[in-house]
Amino acid sequence: MRVCVVGCGAVGSLFAANLATLGDVEVWAFDLDKSHVTAIKKNGLQLIGAGEVLGRLEATSDPDALPPCDFGIVATKAMHAAAAIEATAHAFADGAVATVMNGVGNEETLAAHVERVIRGTTFPAGKLVAPGVVQWDVKGETTFGPFEPRPLEVAAIEPLADACTRAGMPASAVADARPGQWRKVIFNAATNPIGALTGLTHGRVCERADLRSLVTGLVDEGKAVAAAQGIELDTDPEALIDHAARPDVAYGHKASMLQDVESGRPTEIDYLNGGIARFGRELGVPTPLHDTITALIKGVEASWQ
Repeated sequence: MRVCVVGCGAVGSLFAANLATLGDVEVWAFDLDKSHVTAIKKNGLQLIGAGEVLGRLEATSDPDALPPCDFGIVATKAMHAAAAIEATAHAFADGAVATVMNGVGNEETLAAHVERVIRGTTFPAGKLVAPGVVQWDVKGETTFGPFEPRPLEVAAIEPLADACTRAGMPASAVADARPGQWRKVIFNAATNPIGALTGLTHGRVCERADLRSLVTGLVDEGKAVAAAQGIELDTDPEALIDHAARPDVAYGHKASMLQDVESGRPTEIDYLNGGIARFGRELGVPTPLHDTITALIKGVEASWQ
């Protein structure tokens, strides 16, 4: 099996490095960060923290260098997905591509360029600390399933889920991946921007009663939008938020949106709170808190200009 990880930042690196430890999987990484690619080619891809892994894999910043792949895993930031899949789509002419990006609407982006799309949701998290080195902050499970307009059979998705599981990234192939996806979208949209606006880690956000109440309000709006689509969440996001706040889980983890704000990078707000609000408008479900949070984050981004 040959797998290409498109976007080898923190999350993409977790998949790439772990999959590269398998003898029956050939792994390629595509990333525009040439210093990261050079380090991977020279020294391998190293994970530290929650898991100690050194993966040996192929890496390139040249999309034309990618060979045909059985599976792709797109792990860019959501706003970069269109350009990334347009450049690499040729590698998946006979394969299938999974998104593990944050937010909603990513499958539609991939489907504009590739025939077979897999709806994916992943909970592991980390951060790039140096070229070729990623700190693994949070472990978790991944769910893969059909993307409904042109759905793959679950059996066609199982080889990818099986490889991830054997590599130390537990994954499952399911008939309906929407509950897991919306569980994470609601989780992220309720917590990530609060951390980005306050500078607080996940655990510190949850310690404050005023912020925790705001988180609950965002969760409730997200649940209402999911319910309007007929999606029954597989787990209560509130329970996941409290679990992640434990010292042994993700108390000290800086959300990816906070990392983006601290680095002056554009955030994924349009695909998280903005995405929930967009679905809400289409379905007639009010989302005033998500609209407000979206405006605040966009205001932060505007301050850099």
